[in-house]
Amino acid sequence: MATGLQRTFGTPTNNKIFTLSLWLKRAVKNTDTTITLFTGGGVSRPTSEIVLNSEAIALSQFNGSSYDYNVRAYYKARDISGWYHIVYIYDSTQSTASDRVKFYMNGVLQNFNMQTTDYPTLNFVPAMNGTTNHAIGGSVFGAFGGYAECIMSHIHFTDGTAYAPTVFGSTDSTTGEWEINIDPSVTYGNNGFWILKNGNSVTDQSGQGNNWTVGAGTLTKTEDSPSNVFATWNMLQATTAATYDFVSGNTRVSANDVAQFSLGATLAATTGKYYMEMIWVQHGGYDRWGMMPIDASVSNTPHITGIAWDESAANLYMLGNVVSGSWGANMSTSDIIQIALDLDNGAFYLGVNGTWRNSGDPTSGASRTGAANFSATSLFGEDLTFAVGKGNAGTSGWNANFGNGYFETTAVSSAGTNASGNGIFEYDVPTGYTALSTKGLNK
Repeated sequence: MATGLQRTFGTPTNNKIFTLSLWLKRAVKNTDTTITLFTGGGVSRPTSEIVLNSEAIALSQFNGSSYDYNVRAYYKARDISGWYHIVYIYDSTQSTASDRVKFYMNGVLQNFNMQTTDYPTLNFVPAMNGTTNHAIGGSVFGAFGGYAECIMSHIHFTDGTAYAPTVFGSTDSTTGEWEINIDPSVTYGNNGFWILKNGNSVTDQSGQGNNWTVGAGTLTKTEDSPSNVFATWNMLQATTAATYDFVSGNTRVSANDVAQFSLGATLAATTGKYYMEMIWVQHGGYDRWGMMPIDASVSNTPHITGIAWDESAANLYMLGNVVSGSWGANMSTSDIIQIALDLDNGAFYLGVNGTWRNSGDPTSGASRTGAANFSATSLFGEDLTFAVGKGNAGTSGWNANFGNGYFETTAVSSAGTNASGNGIFEYDVPTGYTALSTKGLNK
């Protein structure tokens, strides 16, 4: 279930000037779907809101019969693997109309001239910083709803001061990427706040004491952040021939009535050692899990294009052929499945509930003890990623822990050791392995 936050604002420092800065990672396949990010108002109009879809950002206030202001900028926010930084600056004291509302995406000022634009009038007072109900990740129209299908982090609101996006982020001189400033120096004002700083706390970190509450859903912590992006299931690979359901920031996926498919994660690597866990939560038929090239055909199952356990045959397959060895009995839908990929030595390891199959030892290096050895196959040197798939109709589901420490909204019961310090898992991460994340890829 999606989650929404709420709070009633008090008397503002300056109800004509504010800045909103937040980071978000989209988690919806249909990126044309409009998501509501921030709302101020309620059942009795006017209501201000910020909404986003794949084509545009809309910053507006509706009074019940017409718009007090309505500005839109085209922006194709279609990336579901990375984080976006949004900065919204409102200052109706500016004499030039186009200076009264500014919107930045990843540090770049967006152009409002591509659509009909109605800017606020001089000194217009919006509901966004008024003594009204406010919501993050949803709407305040009566019952809490209109959830934003995304992950959010580091949300700042400054009451009475307009700040440039460079206060909250900067361009990396080496990579050219927009990066987060994790500790900006700003004046927050009476209604200002800073929440979701380094976790799922809605306690205000600004010193103003403007705490928020969870209005609906469960606020789940994630290790995924603007400074360390973790892999998720890649919803953009999902074929249109079946019904797919992605939830919990795309860490859980189910597929209904598709006869054959494979689905990978959003990140891949050619070198390094990576670890993940998953729970097989729904049995549809001929279900599989393992690894595959990230550009493999999704119309094939991963045991054809890579290495995967086939639950129908209770055996491990590599490029369509059975891997010799003792790979144990079939798993149940309550087991925690472990996968370790040693891409340096071409070794795939499969474990269940803390025990590695085929007497595997992921730390054995070049000896590849108990591994499915792919060092002499076409897979070696490919961009490989974790994968799931199936070969029969029916609903199948997989709940992954790529390092966030959760299986959907359930935290791991007792975190294992992880020498890399990257990711939280149920069982001990083999020495030398790490989570599949940007930090893990660049270690």
